[in-house]
Amino acid sequence: MNPLPVPSPEAEPRPAMIRRLFDLRRRMSWKQAFTALKYPNYRVWFWGQMFSLFGSWMQTTAQGFLIFELTKSPTYLGLVGFSMGLPTWFFMLYAGVIADRVSRRSLIVITQTAMMLLAFLLAALTFLRLVQPWHILLIALLLGVANAFEAPARQAFVLEMVDLPDLTNAIALNSAMFNTATAVGPAAAGIVYALFGPGWCFTVNAVTFLPVIVALRLMKLAPFSPRPDRNHTLTDLKEGLKYVTGHPLIRTTIVLVGVVTLFGISYVVLIPAWAVNVLHGGAATNGFLIAARGLGALAGALVIASLGRFAFKGRLLTIGSIAMPALLIVFAFARWVPVSLVLLFAAGLMQIFFYNLCNALIQTSSPNELRGRIMGVYTFVFFGLLPVGALAIGTVAGRLGSPAAVTISASLAFLAAVLVRFAAPRLWAHD
Repeated sequence: MNPLPVPSPEAEPRPAMIRRLFDLRRRMSWKQAFTALKYPNYRVWFWGQMFSLFGSWMQTTAQGFLIFELTKSPTYLGLVGFSMGLPTWFFMLYAGVIADRVSRRSLIVITQTAMMLLAFLLAALTFLRLVQPWHILLIALLLGVANAFEAPARQAFVLEMVDLPDLTNAIALNSAMFNTATAVGPAAAGIVYALFGPGWCFTVNAVTFLPVIVALRLMKLAPFSPRPDRNHTLTDLKEGLKYVTGHPLIRTTIVLVGVVTLFGISYVVLIPAWAVNVLHGGAATNGFLIAARGLGALAGALVIASLGRFAFKGRLLTIGSIAMPALLIVFAFARWVPVSLVLLFAAGLMQIFFYNLCNALIQTSSPNELRGRIMGVYTFVFFGLLPVGALAIGTVAGRLGSPAAVTISASLAFLAAVLVRFAAPRLWAHD
């Protein structure tokens, strides 16, 4: 099917474009911000996930700082990210097919349970003073396997809890939930790590998986009905890939997600080294830097949620893709903690504008029977390129230093986003 023609953004009178952007503030309403919470299933999911993500961020923060303490090497920070993301390349596209074949709730319960057991294992190794860098890398790899099967199911599961018109709001609230945990979890991890050690961070994470598992069990969902036709796995996978490559808007969005993921957000793995080597701080500084980014992302998610069913999504998405790496270039030259925190806050806000709206755009453009596979491609690109970016920036930081690595990576993301802005006007004009 040929897409409807979209007028060039240059064809829209500039005063009209400015009016639409200024209309942003008038459209914001706190009454609209929490629309998805009117659905009982989503409400239970929201609060269960909030606790689980809080613990996950405590573990991620403590894990990164622990391996840096053990090795004193930023390269190992990249290796942790690489280990966690490597299973994406082997399992996530297949997991997208599975998410269209089995109960997504059951799949999420299984993977969450596996993650909980791995957190308990890491806590035990730490308390017993047996933990070694290779333990952390192996557990990160196993967590990556669980995440590879969980991510497509979790993304597609949203539309089992809310109606399509409220999907963008639910995705925004998911981001708000995630980034509330991002803001609070790392800061708490920094304090707990400094006072009691990393083992307690891992223990808290393990315990916080229980609320989300209970929440999933409490949901009242329509009975799962398996598809009557059961094609070969490869046939189903090809069907999903064909739809993605044949849909111009989805294809362009996923390509842009890949570029921004590879070059724009890989700096996160360097934050422990940045806190120590660049800002001359410790575990608390590390937690505050990650928390600042999380607070910015939380603010961005709440802005999107409060807008309701708004237009100019493509414009906001594109602005986020360009502004985020631009802010990181400035961050690379900052040497004062308060300035660094402000810049990470702003970068986090722009990051959520970009990723949130990409997710919503792809899901609303996907037919239900293909949604698991299409979100499998989306999550494959996101999680698959995360470890590549992490390994690359960790390697460059080991040779040239963290500031140079962030400058190079963010500059590449900035140039790519500007190129897409002018090469794909359909994305900019999307409402």
